[in-house]
Amino acid sequence: MILSNYTKEFKYNLKLATPVIFGMLGHTFVSLVDNIMVGQLGTAELAAVSLGNSFIFIAMSIGIGFSTAITPLIAEADSEKKFKKGKSSFKHGLFLLTVLSIVLFGGVLCSKPLMYLMKQPEEVVALAMPYLDLVAFSLVPLIIFQAFKQFSDGLSLTKYPMYATIIANVINIALNYVLIFGKFGCPKMGIVGAAIGTLISRLVMLFYLWFLLKQKEKSKHYVTNIKLFVLENRMLKKLLNLGFPSALQMLFEVAIFTGAIWLSGILGKNAQAANQIALNLASMTFMVAMGLSVASMIRVGNQKGLQNFKELRRIAQSIFLLGLSLAVVFALFFLTFHKLLPELYVDLSDETNKIDNIEVITIAAKLLLAAAIFQLSDSLQVIVLGALRGLQDVKIPTVITFVSYWLIGFPISYFLGKEDAYGSFGIWLGLLAGLTCAAIMLYIRFNYLTNRLILRKETLRHGTT
Repeated sequence: MILSNYTKEFKYNLKLATPVIFGMLGHTFVSLVDNIMVGQLGTAELAAVSLGNSFIFIAMSIGIGFSTAITPLIAEADSEKKFKKGKSSFKHGLFLLTVLSIVLFGGVLCSKPLMYLMKQPEEVVALAMPYLDLVAFSLVPLIIFQAFKQFSDGLSLTKYPMYATIIANVINIALNYVLIFGKFGCPKMGIVGAAIGTLISRLVMLFYLWFLLKQKEKSKHYVTNIKLFVLENRMLKKLLNLGFPSALQMLFEVAIFTGAIWLSGILGKNAQAANQIALNLASMTFMVAMGLSVASMIRVGNQKGLQNFKELRRIAQSIFLLGLSLAVVFALFFLTFHKLLPELYVDLSDETNKIDNIEVITIAAKLLLAAAIFQLSDSLQVIVLGALRGLQDVKIPTVITFVSYWLIGFPISYFLGKEDAYGSFGIWLGLLAGLTCAAIMLYIRFNYLTNRLILRKETLRHGTT
């Protein structure tokens, strides 16, 4: 292997992925700002946001996972220069995601009573209920936004979703400051204020992205004059066949992290707050891998359209290598600053909650050690998953993610996460095991598929000469 064959792709990979990374970080930054600001109110409020968002994350994972079906179809149509095929893929994807956003909103509202059955702290549940109502409604604009974002990514216009996300974050920070703490004559609304800020910022994000795409020559004919209810069964079926397994893949991964939130809640509000801090910090670095995953999906989709499978394999492996290199950097960062980073989330000058805050910091610092270790496997599994989606291979990866997270990872989290075992750290050891198994098995799947495609093309070429 000549390393330069792969490293020479780093510059273009980063150029394509960087706007996606910033866009993804923007979504996580909304949560980061909410957590830091809410953390100043107390550990119960931080735990309540964590509990409420655990329901949102499950619903959001289904919507975002389903939306990834749009990107490879758009990338393939773009490389083939087939506008009608691309617009049809986008229109049908937009329709399905609009319907799905409403269904998920309703599903979250109907699932609220589950909070009382999950052995969570009562004060945390009481605070989480009104917060969840508003954040649940924000799923509608967020998931519709994902349809436009994945379409934009498929055309390699990755910077426009980033711009929309930056605008949304500015609005969210301003509204949080005013509404959470009651500034400029507004009432002090606590975590409900954070929910209102999230809802308004997501509405703005959706309409601003649509506005940007409408101005761009390459995309404006796709996003205007959409006959949303003129549908073809063939295209709906194709998107469902791609989108449903992709939604399950993301659901299986997000659900195990959500399970970690619930298991932490059984250990108490401080364990749950610490889990939220570590999870939020790990999510920030994971967004870099998610951006590279989108770049992998786009580039693999383009090469699939061109039937250039040797290039497809080389380019994908260059993105895997880049992702692993960055993951090493993040791992070292967490190892170095694992004791300092949790202090950003709590008010150490608060004498009333000082004992709770110190316990939260201690637990979170230990969890960041586990987060440092799984940077490598978490990065690799999501980037390889993006490459497989670019190949439109979704069914076997869905089985792999289920086995990794729910037959291997979660049982370990459950048994090691008990109070008389390793507690919170045991929960995260299960996450590490699940992610590592997923990374190994998904890479084996990618290796098998690409070798088979290359061999088949070589066989056909020799057969015609």
